[in-house]
Amino acid sequence: MLRWTAGVTRMDRIRNEAIRQKFGAAPIAEKMREASLRWYGHVLRGEEDSVRKIGLNFEVVGKRPRGRPKQAALVRYVTYWLEST
Repeated sequence: MLRWTAGVTRMDRIRNEAIRQKFGAAPIAEKMREASLRWYGHVLRGEEDSVRKIGLNFEVVGKRPRGRPKQAALVRYVTYWLEST
């Protein structure tokens, strides 16, 4: 979208970082991390018996599939929080 706004094509061989810096836009990963932390704060402020708070600490019983374990949401939120401080 920024490329289109700036009138830059891939043929111009200008890096995305340079275009983002020109417009003062933050990287997408940073925006996603901010939104995730905002949601986590919303969940923490909720009541103890709310569905979203129960779901945050929910433990699934049974066998896990083969391969690398999925990262738990709580671990991801704590990691984001530690990176931002």
